[in-house]
Amino acid sequence: MPYQALLLPLSSGGPSNLFLNTIVFWGFVLLGMMTIGGFFMFRKFLKVLPKADGMSKLDWQNHWVEKSRHLWGDDAKAFLNLLVQPVPGPFRDIAKHSIAAEIGRIALEEGATEVTRDHCIKGYITATPKRDNKFLIQFLEKNQIDYRPYRHLMNK
Repeated sequence: MPYQALLLPLSSGGPSNLFLNTIVFWGFVLLGMMTIGGFFMFRKFLKVLPKADGMSKLDWQNHWVEKSRHLWGDDAKAFLNLLVQPVPGPFRDIAKHSIAAEIGRIALEEGATEVTRDHCIKGYITATPKRDNKFLIQFLEKNQIDYRPYRHLMNK
């Protein structure tokens, strides 16, 4: 009998039921947020794992940025800042670093004496995921940047 008295308020549909529903709702929200955060942390973890050559993707990015640092002029830096404008603020620095690494790699492999707009456009296109090519084209057209010579770099 005493246990039935304790269970009665929970099944009555009154304020206690609202409290229980609120706890369950926030429990699912918390679980969802932890799942999303875990997904992004796992992706970051995969980038840190060393590849067959002993260096991770992030190691290679840092390598190319450091090796090409002396090639960057003010015009190239300003153009890179323009190219990363569509990236949301919290992710902009990470995107800028990975795009700069790709631009630096291209410039160094071509034996350039400085990073040009040509290198920036090539690096921007190759560093951008293929699933984002639609947005990439819209952004380039909006800023009157001719990307036709680099169409072969895009996956159409």
